[in-house]
Amino acid sequence: MNAATELLFPLPACEPRISGQLLKWIGNKQRFAHEVLSYFPARFGTYFEPFIGSGAVLGTLAPEKAQAGDAFRPLIEIWSTLKENPELVSHWYAERHALIARMGKVSAYAHVLASYNRSANGADLLFLSRTCYGGVVRFRKSDGCMSTPCGPHNPILPEKFTRRAYEWHRRIAGTTFTHCDYRELLEQAQSGDVVYCDPPYFDSQSILYGAQTFRLNDLYESIAQCKERGVFVALSIDGIKKSGKNIVSIEPPVGLFEEEILIQCGRSMLKRFQMGGQTLESEVVADRLFLTHSRSAS
Repeated sequence: MNAATELLFPLPACEPRISGQLLKWIGNKQRFAHEVLSYFPARFGTYFEPFIGSGAVLGTLAPEKAQAGDAFRPLIEIWSTLKENPELVSHWYAERHALIARMGKVSAYAHVLASYNRSANGADLLFLSRTCYGGVVRFRKSDGCMSTPCGPHNPILPEKFTRRAYEWHRRIAGTTFTHCDYRELLEQAQSGDVVYCDPPYFDSQSILYGAQTFRLNDLYESIAQCKERGVFVALSIDGIKKSGKNIVSIEPPVGLFEEEILIQCGRSMLKRFQMGGQTLESEVVADRLFLTHSRSAS
């Protein structure tokens, strides 16, 4: 049995829980990253994450060697700069946060949002993600501009963000970040490596993260190729919504995955945003976690 199917427990060696999110990001897996990791092989080669998003699973694992990517260039700009120059990333945030004292939070947010929409960049996106409503980084299809309003919360102070940035900087030291299509990254994974895919939610991808034209069937094809090479792949995708009353109709190809687990995610921040901040007790959601190799493999 190769390293890709040797599933030993408990979960692979990973750091203690992270003190806090670097980015506020809808679909963030930080609260249950340890649960996701508990289904990974205990030993593997390179870790791959082709839809980096908030980096919650990557940061929790803090692997010695990893490849992470995303098609969203400003997001990769944040991660690449954090790895090379955490002081600069801290300056980005502090500089924009200082506008709140001078302009008020809503006006400061509007100022940075306008700057981002004139020329998309990681520095503005960092502040916007921490200040917008619930981390819902939403874009208009008509012109590609970010359209999420300012959130009701107060964004964390620069001093606290700086401490958090340096913690994340340490955790991603072994990771190479690449602005690329996910297929380009998956083609590099070899036998004994691990891939974790957390693509845009099927139900909401048309308004989030730049309105990507992501096709799930194409991802299945890439995962199948990885599996043939002996790569262990875990895929997080839509599961249930409305506290189990709505099951998202996604059925992967027969035989592609050996096991499926339901991961409880809490209440839907996107739905809360869409319905004006209501508590939404009935909007509990769960993700489906698919594994190309069963935990009982021997």
